[in-house]
Amino acid sequence: METSAPAHRRRLPAGRKADLASYVEQTGQVTVGDLAEHFGVSIDTIRRDLDQLDREGVLVRTHGGAVSSATGPLKDRALDVRMRVQTEEKERIARIAAGLIEDGSVVMLNAGTTTLAVARALRNHQDLTIATNNLRIPAELAPTAFRDLYVFGGAVRSITQATTGPVTFTMTPGGSEVDIRCDLALIGVGAVDEGGYSASNLGDAAMMSEMMQRAERTAILADSSKIGRRFFAQIAQLDRADYLITDAPPPPHIAAALAQADVQVLTP
Repeated sequence: METSAPAHRRRLPAGRKADLASYVEQTGQVTVGDLAEHFGVSIDTIRRDLDQLDREGVLVRTHGGAVSSATGPLKDRALDVRMRVQTEEKERIARIAAGLIEDGSVVMLNAGTTTLAVARALRNHQDLTIATNNLRIPAELAPTAFRDLYVFGGAVRSITQATTGPVTFTMTPGGSEVDIRCDLALIGVGAVDEGGYSASNLGDAAMMSEMMQRAERTAILADSSKIGRRFFAQIAQLDRADYLITDAPPPPHIAAALAQADVQVLTP
């Protein structure tokens, strides 16, 4: 009597790839070796499957594995991975945010891929003063867009390519701090719910909160995958911001909370 092969070896490639995509979405982050063992196929086969699923936008291919394209796991992801998730949504948000910025104004931008998109969207602006902890922003800004560009010091987090520290500058080493203010703070956050805005890292949340305190107006940037979620560290309550810029209308209960907090929701 002929013995049947294990179920995962009998599966057609299309079925395997569907199962693979589902497995990555549930797990959040996996390696090629783990997937090959789990599905009982070669590493080369898994690599081909992952490459195809990445091209289709089903998941995000990384060195040695893949991560879910959804923003499910709360664990920080490397910047190069996050830059490939929700890209169109971030570009739409960035264009709206750029429309709030007047030439000659002072702007603060925090770390993150959405604020990087904002920096690229400022190519037609002029005479801006920009302060940021985002180490990638200087390379993304058009030289004609700004008059002065300042980067906050602090500890460098390689995974976010940003500094974490006080939102201050000193005139001389060891000198007194300069009181700084801005016309608009553009703050990309990890999550928005009825309780406010939050981030996965305590130091990042403290820095975002201080940027908001130093701003005449604050615009929160969050694509729709971040709405209705809550992360570890509270940044601020809803009423601390003037605008929420997102790519789709929030769910009714969150829209009601934002309206009560007098936050203007801006969408494409």
